[in-house]
Order: sequence, then structure tokens, then C-alpha cells
Amino acid sequence: MEYRYIFGPVPSRRLGISLGVDLIPPKTCSYNCIYCESGKTTNLTVERREYVPLNDVLKELDGILKTHPRLDFVTYSGSGEPTLYSRISEVTRFVKENYPEYKTALLTNGSLFHDEKVRRDCLDIDVVIPSLDCAGETEFKKVDRPHHSLSAAVVNEGIAKFRTEYTGQIWLEIFIVPGINDTDEEIGRINAEIAKIRPDKIQLNTLDRPGAVDWIRPADDIRMQEIAGKLRHDNIEIAGKPATRSSNKAYSGDISDVILRTVRRRPCTLDDIVKITGLHMNEVNKYLGVLVAEGKITEARGERGVFYRSAE
Repeated sequence: MEYRYIFGPVPSRRLGISLGVDLIPPKTCSYNCIYCESGKTTNLTVERREYVPLNDVLKELDGILKTHPRLDFVTYSGSGEPTLYSRISEVTRFVKENYPEYKTALLTNGSLFHDEKVRRDCLDIDVVIPSLDCAGETEFKKVDRPHHSLSAAVVNEGIAKFRTEYTGQIWLEIFIVPGINDTDEEIGRINAEIAKIRPDKIQLNTLDRPGAVDWIRPADDIRMQEIAGKLRHDNIEIAGKPATRSSNKAYSGDISDVILRTVRRRPCTLDDIVKITGLHMNEVNKYLGVLVAEGKITEARGERGVFYRSAE
């Protein structure tokens, strides 16, 4: 079977062995985040609809899950915002009813939880990982560059409301952009939102690959530890380096070799590699992170974006 909406299993820093479910066309999102490794959002929207055929998604899921692969999670992710998919609850119901041995997870920017229907559609997902990058409006506009209808107050209130209705695990991701959302004032505002959301875990992250803009830089390890010490929560996890993925049982040397052979022929962007290899954008991104960390490929920004080339 040729898979268009399912990818992996892939090694995930946060979720172990993850089978990806991509319900949204590439770069369709309610944010245009400056740190997005998939590049600039080309369809900035808050419109919910059936972007891809539900029956095709379920057919592909069934084709993989009936082989009983070893998985930690079936994960809604991809190169867009998964909650824009209006029938996401039906995908969850299919997994729960037919393959109850598998847990589901949602990687989301959390921007649509102000909508009661979105909150209801996500109640049966086992783990929800929303983003809370900023609490201040100015910072929110700089980092997440949202659809014009969204504000930090609306988004964060929506996540807090979801917490009151949801009984599963919430792992709150905070992405640090030095000079914007790491000031004492902004950390204080973020702490106020953490108190409302009451997440089970906080995942502190920063840039490990080139983002959508060329000036963004990662916070160093010392700064990340300092910020973790300022956040008011007992369970804070600082995201590990991508090289740790290579020890994950889902890591495939074959895929890594395919990408290496591709960039040895000529420098390629992420989109180039996706088109040449036929692999999913998220799957390519996972392996690029490992190859860069291992020093096997290098990255440099060009006119069409970030180019990857062999370091050999």
C-alpha cells in the first residue's frame, strides 16, 4: 500500500516510537512560527474542514496497525496544525475501537482550544502536547505570528479551559527564543498561565535546526537550565539533543543512507529531499536532525531556504 497520510514509525524525542498521522496539507496552519523547521506557512488559516478524505486515512491506518507494529504512540502531527481537521475525533474513535492497545497523542499549537467543538473532539486522545510559547501579546506576535483572529489571551485561556474538561495527560511545550520570550517579565507571565493550565509535564525546547527566519538562535544549555529553574512546576524536561534519536529502536539506517546519498549528489532543501525520496516531511526532518548532529551533513541558508549537503 502507498501511504499518503501515515508516516513512520519514526524516532521521536518526546514520544519514543511514533506512527505519524498527517491530516493537513503541508504548511497549512493557524501559526507561522519563526522557529518552524518545516518552513514558512503558506496557508495561514483557522478554518476547520475535512482536508483529506477520512476513509483514506482510516484505510491506511488499518493497513499498518493490523500488522501490530511496536509503537509507543499513534501521533497526530505533520507539517500543519492537526486540530484544523474537522473529523479528528473519528480517527481517534477508529483507533480506540479497533486497536485499543495503542495510545494516541496530539502535537498541537493549542490555538483552537477556545472552540468548544475542538476541545470536545480531543477529549479521547491519551496525551495532548500543546504549545505555550508566549503569554505577552507582543511576544506572541513575534514568535508565533498567528492568524489575525488569534491572541495570546484567547489561545492560553482555551488551553486552560481544555484542562478543566480533559482527563488525560497534558505535556505543555514551551519553545524558548532568546531575546523574546526568555525575559523575567515574560517568564512571570508564562508562570501565571502554567498555574491555570496545570500540565502534567513541561517540555522546554529551543532551536536545534534552522527555523523559518535566518536570525533566530538557540538558547544554550546553561540558559535552558536557568529558565527551567524559574518555571514554577515540579516536572520539567529539557528536550534532548537530536543525536539521542539514533539509539531509538525506530531509527532506520536505511532511511538515513537514502538521505545521505541524495545530498551527496547535490545540495538539497527539505522540500527537495521530500520530492526526491518520497518520504514524509516530518520523517525527513527527524533524520536530518540526527545527521547534522553527527556531523555527516551540513546546513546553510540559500535563496530557496536551508540547503543540506554532505560533509564528506
